[in-house]
Amino acid sequence: MRRFAMKALFTALNLSQADRDRINWDRLILVSSMLVTAGLIALYAYGKATSRW
Repeated sequence: MRRFAMKALFTALNLSQADRDRINWDRLILVSSMLVTAGLIALYAYGKATSRW
């Protein structure tokens, strides 16, 4: 898992260096939607684990 995380980190850093002068809106929307989805899944799992839902 640590190796995968390091690869992901270095890939993200290399992609961000590729075009610093303008914002890549497609990538921004993709990353933000993935974060929102992961957050919703985490909230659902937390709610199931604590018997709130």
